[in-house]
Amino acid sequence: MTQSVMPGVQAAHTSRSRPQLWLVGLVALSLASASVPLVYLGVRASAVPFTQILEILSRPQVGMLVVNTIGLSLSVALSAVIMGTTIAAILSRLQVGGNRLWLLVSALPLAVPSYLASYGWLVVSPGLNGFAPSYALLTAVTVPYVILPVAAALRGTSADAESVARTLGLGPIQAFRKVTWPRVRPAAIAGGLLVFLYSLSDFGLVSMLRFPTLTWGVQQAYASSFDRSQAAILALLLVVIALVVVSAERSARGFVTQSSSVPSPLEPISRPVRMVVMLLVSLPPLIGVVVPMVGLGIRLANAQTLREIDGTRLIVATSMTVGVSLAAAVVALVLALPIAALAARYSTRWAGALEGLGYLSHGLPGIVVGLSLVFFSLQVVPALYQSVVVLVFAYAVLFMPKALGTARASIEAVSPDLVSVARTLGSSPFNAWRRVTLPLALPGLGIGALLVAIATMKELPATLLLRPIGANTLATELWTRTAAGEFGAAAPYAALLVLVAAIPAMILSGVRPGAKEAL
Repeated sequence: MTQSVMPGVQAAHTSRSRPQLWLVGLVALSLASASVPLVYLGVRASAVPFTQILEILSRPQVGMLVVNTIGLSLSVALSAVIMGTTIAAILSRLQVGGNRLWLLVSALPLAVPSYLASYGWLVVSPGLNGFAPSYALLTAVTVPYVILPVAAALRGTSADAESVARTLGLGPIQAFRKVTWPRVRPAAIAGGLLVFLYSLSDFGLVSMLRFPTLTWGVQQAYASSFDRSQAAILALLLVVIALVVVSAERSARGFVTQSSSVPSPLEPISRPVRMVVMLLVSLPPLIGVVVPMVGLGIRLANAQTLREIDGTRLIVATSMTVGVSLAAAVVALVLALPIAALAARYSTRWAGALEGLGYLSHGLPGIVVGLSLVFFSLQVVPALYQSVVVLVFAYAVLFMPKALGTARASIEAVSPDLVSVARTLGSSPFNAWRRVTLPLALPGLGIGALLVAIATMKELPATLLLRPIGANTLATELWTRTAAGEFGAAAPYAALLVLVAAIPAMILSGVRPGAKEAL
């Protein structure tokens, strides 16, 4: 028996009542925490005369940076949505052989930081630079943000309706677009939003490949102590771009359609077709993982590499990376939960606007968030300056949007009728939410936490600014050695970073080592 649920309609029903005060208070606390970088930018920008703002914005270089940034981010997001949805459909609908294994392989680019991918490619091909390689590499390392949620949506969606559409004369692509796409569109567009915001805030890859964007401009302006006002204005431009895209994403998302039916068997395909589709499926891992790993292998094969490895330092950096990543995942999820609950249950404009504010920090480069928290900690809590507490908080602010989207979708999927039943049995609103909604939404919340953990492991600029003295993560060790030209010494840290980040990426793909092949 199939049951279609439209949580958007459910939310509209619940929006007739006012949200509980405890939920509003938690949302306000979460948004206040996530708004620290924006407040810092506002303070900086308010000190700049309006004429100077106009002068900064009218500079030809600023116009070039804006065009480069929007062009790159839109191109990468559009390509990721198209390619990610196609790959997810292939692995969920067609019998290509080892579907679960291929889904795992498709998730592996999540484990490779963009700057590490460019590092590996530059080892293999030192002359790479400009838009084309930046676009190709960013697409390859971000497409799993679309593949995984769309594949998850397709796993709970029967292909029977597609089969009926094809018997009525529609081709496979037309049937998917008319029947299945509306069901997976929210997941695909939410993934595309994360891809856009990732590309918008990327610094390491575009710097290595010498393609100037706004993040590069912010970094250059902050590097000069004489031009902090320009850096603040450029960062605010990033916020404006992110705000526009978040608003567009909400209007394009549509409704989530759920199905409790059992997915249909995979469709057999001919060998020539299998070869073509597997070439498409393997393209992102090839570009985003295999070639960078070949570059790392070349560096590791250097005769001096083994003598340059400091085992103790490697273990300490790994422990620091794992520890702060797990802590940041928990804090980010705690910050995202109230906002997600409000957006999922109250389909009002103000609830949508509050949700949109929660996404803005992901459009900021790490250096802006890092500097804002340096300013905040010195002014408000100087005892915590350069402490792990501030570092973890910075990660949570940066990557809360990665948990927010999945948290909202998970809470939407829980019928409000179940909460109503708990209320009639005597539970308070908070206890009903804690005992009913939270446990049922837990798998999706875990996915969001894993996304935050992966992003934290790879974060560089904020870590460089906020880490305690003498404490290093795998990312900072890699960057420090690469900047000093010690490529052989950097390779072990890079390899271990990929290995550690691959573990949550494997979990996200839904594959466990030794799991029975069920597809």
